[in-house]
Amino acid sequence: MKEKFYITTAIAYASRKPHIGNTYEIVLSDAIARFKKMLGYDVYFLTGTDEHGQKIQLEAEKQGINPQEYVDNVAGEIKSIWDLMNTTYDQFIRTTNPKHKETVQKIFKKLYEKGDIYKGEYEGHYCTPCESFFTKTQLVDGKCPDCGREVTLTKEEAYFFKMSKYADKLIEYIEAHPDFIVPESRKKEMVNNFLKAGLQDLCVSRTSFTWGVPVTFDEGHVIYVWIDALSNYITALGYDPENPSELFNKNWPCDVHVIGKDILRFHTIYWPIMLMALDLPMPKQIFGHPWLLSGDDKMSKSKGNVMYADDLVRHFGVDGVRFYLLSEMPYAQDGTISYENIIARYNSELANTLGNLVNRTVAMVNKYFGGVVAKSDYEDAFSADLKETALNTVKSVTEKMNEFKVSDALAEIFNLLRRSNKYIDETTPWVLAKSEDDKDKLNACLYNLVETIRICAVLLSAFIPETAQNILNQINVTEASYESILTFGAIESGHKVSEGAPLFARIDEAKKLEEIQTEIEANTVKAPEFKPEIEFSDFEKLDLRVAKVLSCEKVEKADKLLKFTLDVAGTTRTIVSGIAKYYKPEELIGKNVVIIANLKPVKLRGIMSEGMILSSDDNGQIKIVEIDPSVNSGAVIC
Repeated sequence: MKEKFYITTAIAYASRKPHIGNTYEIVLSDAIARFKKMLGYDVYFLTGTDEHGQKIQLEAEKQGINPQEYVDNVAGEIKSIWDLMNTTYDQFIRTTNPKHKETVQKIFKKLYEKGDIYKGEYEGHYCTPCESFFTKTQLVDGKCPDCGREVTLTKEEAYFFKMSKYADKLIEYIEAHPDFIVPESRKKEMVNNFLKAGLQDLCVSRTSFTWGVPVTFDEGHVIYVWIDALSNYITALGYDPENPSELFNKNWPCDVHVIGKDILRFHTIYWPIMLMALDLPMPKQIFGHPWLLSGDDKMSKSKGNVMYADDLVRHFGVDGVRFYLLSEMPYAQDGTISYENIIARYNSELANTLGNLVNRTVAMVNKYFGGVVAKSDYEDAFSADLKETALNTVKSVTEKMNEFKVSDALAEIFNLLRRSNKYIDETTPWVLAKSEDDKDKLNACLYNLVETIRICAVLLSAFIPETAQNILNQINVTEASYESILTFGAIESGHKVSEGAPLFARIDEAKKLEEIQTEIEANTVKAPEFKPEIEFSDFEKLDLRVAKVLSCEKVEKADKLLKFTLDVAGTTRTIVSGIAKYYKPEELIGKNVVIIANLKPVKLRGIMSEGMILSSDDNGQIKIVEIDPSVNSGAVIC
């Protein structure tokens, strides 16, 4: 029976499209899951979306749609990006799933009946984007300590979870399990800055908004984000307090939660304490990965430094993007991303180191031996070193992947690829091909190269799977098991390779950067060019009034003009406006509009126009400025 391996990502918050930094986590987890499958584990890989909370309710209201419709759209977009990145998750859970909500309600009630949840009143500073409360002393310059945004002083009735009851027990557990939180630096931060500093009870319900899982025994309360969102790791498996499923019994405890370092507190403190209160086993490990930064900054729409996976894939391909994400991010420190760095890595590593090796090796086998490789007893120092390096690489990559040091593992594979390119320079097969006496040496050289390429392709299948399969197709190999790369020489003598084809075409950096810049500019909403500043006294010269449209008609022999008869505080005036292209006259009768009442009259097409009707110009679409019909005509706009 296979050993199980349960891996999860944090569920993505369904407030907006995820940027490439968010996408890194699913690709990282996928590489780990794929490698574990290759090692023979029975892997269960969970991801999904967190879909409740005040922020989502507010976003939906802005768009004039209900929250469920809003999260349906965003969750669909998130899932499509996860699929685009060729990730092999087993389940995509959504917290609006009825079964999840039902189980969350049971969990909340169980904790309440146990006495671990109690009712009280909360007064604190609330950050809507972070869905978090803070005390005044926790604020930084009066703003949210996590995201730096404005906070709102909030007071409301709420339920609280007795975190303090379990704090000492959690400290003991972490100290007794040194690998529970990795990397080590993340563990020290949580223990010293939060647990030992004193743990406050956690607000776990809200009454100021409605978009959440209702508390079954107290109308008006919705279960706050942490119990709802964090429970997904067990509800997805079919956990039920009274009758847990076979899938849950098989896979829990989780082998690793893969999360961003910014939500470490919730996963290493709140979640373990919840599990203690539910009398459930702890997850085996929580891996807090670093951030992917744009330059020196975290990605932010407000900073204009956001990149999206689908845009990058369009320029660099799925495996090009996967390779950069997995190779660039260190185990414990933040990584960076820029178009220049992606192109440089793409050209040097994928096109040159990998692509060139495979292409010229397959070409030489076809040229010198009609595509057939044969085993040989010949071995020199260069061959012996290549074989030893290949087998050591398998061992090293396995060790590093078991420690989740994914970028280090990928670096080991590319070191072997570089060693293979060096082997070609050392053995000079083009020289050996000139002499019949060196045919055995040439045979050995090319066989060793093809076998090393096969080993690299098998290892790369966890990182850049489409490319790995392409390589195996080019060398015509179907044996791609992990067991087959534990020894050197799985390819049989007389094996025939296929025709070669370039894996990655080199990118012209200047041309590609210009293409990307043009695309960015085309999709960027440009800031308006404002007119020169005026003094308030200049504005005071304008007499802006509400006017009711009494009648409206087209001006003869003028396609653009409409003639308005307006009521302005009981007086009648005529204004000619060039908006006939955008309105039918009958559409405007009875509306309250805004006019400049003291504009010098001017004659248009023989009609004296006594003012101007205000309108907006939205990229050529003209709309008159309307005022609530309850406002009296003649009212001053100030």
